[in-house]
Amino acid sequence: MTKHVRAAVAGANGYAGMTLVHLLARHPDVAIEQLSSRSLAGKPLASTFPLLSLEGDFLSEVDASKADVVFSCLPHNVGAAKAAGWLEGGARVIDMSADFRLKDASQYPVWYRQEHPAPELLARAVFGLPELHEEDLKSAQLVAVPGCYSTASILALAPAVTSGLVGSDIVVDAKSGVSGAGRSPGLGVHFSEVNESLGAYAIAGHRHLPEVMQELRALGHNGLRLTFVPHLAPMTRGILATCYFDLKGSVEELRGAYAEFYAGQPFTRVVPESPATKLASHTNFCLVHVGAQGEKAVVTAALDNLVKGAAGQGVECFNIAFGFDRGTALESAIQWP
Repeated sequence: MTKHVRAAVAGANGYAGMTLVHLLARHPDVAIEQLSSRSLAGKPLASTFPLLSLEGDFLSEVDASKADVVFSCLPHNVGAAKAAGWLEGGARVIDMSADFRLKDASQYPVWYRQEHPAPELLARAVFGLPELHEEDLKSAQLVAVPGCYSTASILALAPAVTSGLVGSDIVVDAKSGVSGAGRSPGLGVHFSEVNESLGAYAIAGHRHLPEVMQELRALGHNGLRLTFVPHLAPMTRGILATCYFDLKGSVEELRGAYAEFYAGQPFTRVVPESPATKLASHTNFCLVHVGAQGEKAVVTAALDNLVKGAAGQGVECFNIAFGFDRGTALESAIQWP
């Protein structure tokens, strides 16, 4: 009999956490042992997951000594203080927040307005983007799953940067569905504020920008400069990142670089037409199109911010770390329209 991996999810009642639980519930090698929620502690799991056969109540905290893996879907700056205890308890940790994505501890006060509570763990964390770090993920004890904007932007640009075909500064124009802001209510995501409206935000710099810069510069372009502007779109889910840069060489060379870079990758696909977000909705795919307007390269990437941009990528990293097929629990039919 196959021994199931005992999974605990901390912060299981947000959008990323709920998506994660639904994915884990269909994983044949996972037993969901613990779900925690600060606001729902003591309430039955069935009240939040009525379609899953989960018994018991939400916990206030997870016990890592009774788990093989802890998925942390806690808010930024919350899980970081708990991660050391989870690791000492014997569990591997897959963190969905930004707490371990940046290698430079000095960047956290700049972007997250507080000192990092566990800077000694930053060097141990593996950036959870399998297309770039699959080998490191195999032995990772602490995984930092990238942000949704970061995932789309890095995957849209990594082949161009690696192949040396970027001839200028890069501009990324990205748009996200409202679920990217989380489940907590707020004026900025109120229906009457968002519906039939589109607006840019974080003009001075979005928190995902340093993740993108960190990963792209590590590919060998230390002088890279990038402007990133996010927009909130009146849709529930989805990310569309459109990236512009002066092209070195021909568009055929650029397309060849992307085809080679993503050859054999199960979840990042180079597609012949610029993708719409709905094509990637509810899947773990990142769909990338390579084009040009004159001498300006135009690369677009679409993904589901709650799946490839969060929970699905977390499961993908889990599969790699625990030796399962990378696509386990992540195969799903395209939902269109």
